[in-house]
Amino acid sequence: MNKDKLFHQKLAVIYDLYLAKAKRKGRTEQEVQTILCWLCGYEQTQLQALLQSDADFISLFTNAPCMQPKRLQIKGAICGVRIEEIEDPLMRDIRCLDKLIDELAKGKPLDKILRS
Repeated sequence: MNKDKLFHQKLAVIYDLYLAKAKRKGRTEQEVQTILCWLCGYEQTQLQALLQSDADFISLFTNAPCMQPKRLQIKGAICGVRIEEIEDPLMRDIRCLDKLIDELAKGKPLDKILRS
């Protein structure tokens, strides 16, 4: 998938994929929402409104109330690319979210995922 197409993916569609991945591994929707709220600084009601709108990845991240500074601590590979080497800030944030959901699905405790 090219970068531009990924940036314009509807958040609700991607969220459903994240949720399905988490649930297959015995995790909850609340945990997925907690990760999204932690990363972007949204309140639950704001996140719900985004999921019900036509929001895409661009609007999720560019309109985020307060991006989590600890997201810069997220390291590792996702889709064969090292997160810390991604230069485009939006792509890096998207891949950080992917990595957090992967960690959730792999059974990592939520406090460790949130870099507490």
